[in-house]
Amino acid sequence: MVAAVAVGIWAVFVAVLSQFGGWITSQLLLALGLELPGITWPIIGAVAMLLAGAPALALALIPRYQPAREAGRVWSIGAVALGLGTGLRAIPGTENEWYLFALAVWAGLAAVLLRRRSPTGFSLWGVVAGLLVLAPFLWVGALGGWLDTLLAIAAAVALGALVASILDDKFWDAFEPGKAKRIMLGGLVAGVTLALVGAGAGGDGAQLLLLVVLPPLGFAAAALRNAGPLIGIAAFGPLAFFDPVEINIFLIEGDVPFFAIVAGAVAWIGALVAGLFYGLGSNLLARTRQPVAAVAATVVALGAGALYAFAGQPGLYGDQLFVVLKEQASLEGLPTTTGLGSGRDARVAAVYQRLVEHAERTQAPLRAELERFRLGYQPYYLINAIRVAGGPEVRAWLELRDDVDRVLLDQRLRPLPRTRPATAGAVKEPPDRPQWNIEMVGAPEVWQRGQGKGIVVGTSDSGVDGQHPALAPGYRGGDDSWYDPWDGTTFPVDSQGHGTHTLGTAVGGQLIGVAPEAQWIGCVNLDRNMGSPSYYLDCMQFMLAPFAKGGNPFKDGRPARAAHVLTNSWGCPALEGCDIELTRPATDALAAAGIAFVAAAGNEGPRCGSIDDPPAVDPSAFTVAAVNEQGAITDFSSRGQPASGKPDVAAPGAQVLSAMPHNTYDRLDGTSMATPHVAGVIALLWSVHPELVGDIEGTYSLLRGSATPVEGSPTCGDLEDGGAGIVNAARAVQQAGA
Repeated sequence: MVAAVAVGIWAVFVAVLSQFGGWITSQLLLALGLELPGITWPIIGAVAMLLAGAPALALALIPRYQPAREAGRVWSIGAVALGLGTGLRAIPGTENEWYLFALAVWAGLAAVLLRRRSPTGFSLWGVVAGLLVLAPFLWVGALGGWLDTLLAIAAAVALGALVASILDDKFWDAFEPGKAKRIMLGGLVAGVTLALVGAGAGGDGAQLLLLVVLPPLGFAAAALRNAGPLIGIAAFGPLAFFDPVEINIFLIEGDVPFFAIVAGAVAWIGALVAGLFYGLGSNLLARTRQPVAAVAATVVALGAGALYAFAGQPGLYGDQLFVVLKEQASLEGLPTTTGLGSGRDARVAAVYQRLVEHAERTQAPLRAELERFRLGYQPYYLINAIRVAGGPEVRAWLELRDDVDRVLLDQRLRPLPRTRPATAGAVKEPPDRPQWNIEMVGAPEVWQRGQGKGIVVGTSDSGVDGQHPALAPGYRGGDDSWYDPWDGTTFPVDSQGHGTHTLGTAVGGQLIGVAPEAQWIGCVNLDRNMGSPSYYLDCMQFMLAPFAKGGNPFKDGRPARAAHVLTNSWGCPALEGCDIELTRPATDALAAAGIAFVAAAGNEGPRCGSIDDPPAVDPSAFTVAAVNEQGAITDFSSRGQPASGKPDVAAPGAQVLSAMPHNTYDRLDGTSMATPHVAGVIALLWSVHPELVGDIEGTYSLLRGSATPVEGSPTCGDLEDGGAGIVNAARAVQQAGA
């Protein structure tokens, strides 16, 4: 039996190492802007199957001791389940419906093929224990769409059937006679089997929860001699209530991964408690009549339902689709008026009207079909696109239409059980003099001539603390200066602090901002650290034609109230649903309206070519790299492709002091911090030289021509690292007046 113990420990080690190792590797690559190649998971699965399965197979064939042989048999099968299930993760994580379908099919077929003898009856006490383990997922998790949920049910049922076929009556007979032997020894063997099966089930991230939740249920299964209903119900929680894509490092702080850990930990404790009580009370359970067990199961089921309805997040929260139409609006023949005043207003209005008319006309046939099928939708005009409520089945239909160019995933985060508290900064007092970053871009030298007055800067970010003393005076106000498509707030708020910090650098008072007399408007496109094409476009449209709360962007937009300069410290990677061309029509349209669009290069350096997500790649975006206090490009700043013209310029992005919620301040790193410097410099330039307002090419040319070369040796090339160099407001203003 010593050999069996060693093989069991080894099998669990392989299961844990392969799954946590694969997940951590995928997350590290994600942080670098890369994806784990799809072939990696089948390779991991094959290696894990061999490493865990070979010793288990030997254990099944060599010893004469029947419990050891039976352990080897079920662990061999578990190793195959580990390998096959892991290999299914070659299906992209954003297509979890297909993964669940494949899991349900193979697990169901395996359950039928492996069946030797069915367990005796249907265990209602297994239902009770399964519901107790499911309860924390009902509390802190949230379901996806209807198809996700149905497929999760199918996959959970198939897993329960598979485990029932593996841990059948013949398996439990090997650990008889004696209740203690069956529960302790058989429960341990069953736990190892469940670790192997659980590690091979669920998308990348969900398997970690199953790896925690299922193994301790081996003792309860041993007490009941029946694992099917118990495992099926318990597996439903990790499979249904958390989207594997959302279990990622970008959301690790107080978001989905945190609550997934909470659910997994509570479920693990519940599984152990169930095993303890069922083990101690196994004789009583065996003598209990079915009606009593049925009443117990009903009471627990009603309690679980009440927990979900009143303390959970009831409802369906599936991802949606972002449908890009083939015919995008032409920007030819539009006004090119520069300067402030009525001419500028007419120019923005002309772009708005052109885009709205085009979208209304070309979207009409598709909208009619969506209404006929009663599919919810939200149209857009800045990109000729429609967000549609639907899953893979709707996507397949849309992709067949002649007027549709492509259909992208519109990633929607599932709700959290509580609102996250606003993040405060570590610094309590504002600076008493301009900091190095403000000095580096030459802002103080311009302040005697102008500090941004007359210019409106628009921010699309996590939000803004509108009560912060550095920002409150500059808020434009009115009913059309704030839009929150996430939570519907009516006054600027910010739970993350990211947006407060970036806007503070652009227009903040208290010596933290480049253009402290510029006004600002704001929009929440990234309330949590994972967005979607539609959220990003919601805010971009609002910047072109703001509207009052509850207004229709197509009918109630006010182009005369458009922002002049936009600061955008965000990017939309494939994980969120974007492709590299998605935002280009939008940034082109904003440029046609004379609105400067400043974008962060990204934080995926020093890899060459790491500027690869929109909007940073868009020709009409003015893309910003980050430098440190010594004027050298930071390691994290993303680098451009050769001859791409990206980044355009650089600005301070290391240890930048700016505003944070709760009247605090902090020093943060990132090209997110560099970007608002450039937006602020444009605000200064346009404030001093209002004739340049709307002259996008002329303004960008001035900023490039007046930039200071970056320090240090390039890693990918001077232009690919830092573009034209570090922006300098004083020299740009001087050259504009020459």
